[in-house]
Amino acid sequence: MKITGASTSSITIAPQAGGPAAAPAVVPSSANEALESSVLQPAQGALKALPDFDAAKVAELRDALQKGELPFDAGRLAGLIQRFHGSQG
Repeated sequence: MKITGASTSSITIAPQAGGPAAAPAVVPSSANEALESSVLQPAQGALKALPDFDAAKVAELRDALQKGELPFDAGRLAGLIQRFHGSQG
């Protein structure tokens, strides 16, 4: 068998009988728009109400960590993460 760089776009795959169930029907765009307005708009409003992050403050904290001016306890952080997520093992 020789492998060439020919495109395989002409290949079609037909569903087989007894195969997986058909994909759910696509919801009409008007239903999507109604869902989007009732569900996403309040969430978008809440996100817009949040303050933007302060890039200068982030840079200041990063520099303080690098210089050792800000204490960092990796063991404590690991314990807090483990407590938050529970002991999944």
